[in-house]
Amino acid sequence: MSEKGPSSVETAFYGKLRRTVRIWAGGDKSRANQYADLILTAPDLFMLLARLSRDGRVGRRDRAKLGGAVAYFVNPLDFVPEIILGPAGLVDDIALSALVLHQVLENTDPAVVREHWEGDMDILDLIRQTLAVADTMVG
Repeated sequence: MSEKGPSSVETAFYGKLRRTVRIWAGGDKSRANQYADLILTAPDLFMLLARLSRDGRVGRRDRAKLGGAVAYFVNPLDFVPEIILGPAGLVDDIALSALVLHQVLENTDPAVVREHWEGDMDILDLIRQTLAVADTMVG
């Protein structure tokens, strides 16, 4: 059974992230690029990582990986910094999220992951697509 819901800090970060990405990707003068749809998944991925990191049905080692991915998400000075690039800087956070979730799914029932997912597309498809894009970008 899952533990308590997201903290107020996580909820506030989620809301801020969604607003920032929505502003960046929308409108006639959009700076959105070919990765806009992927970047728009960032807030939902963040919340999924946070929720799974507290779910007792997920193994301890996997919860630690999830917690590390959450910490990476909130760090503005990571490999591709959002503080400089804006929402485009979320591509590394999203790629890391997909990689960690892929590893977690090796030991966790996909139903548990889907239970915590609020995004529009199937989370397993999103993970596959994200890893394919990351592989293309990095080689």
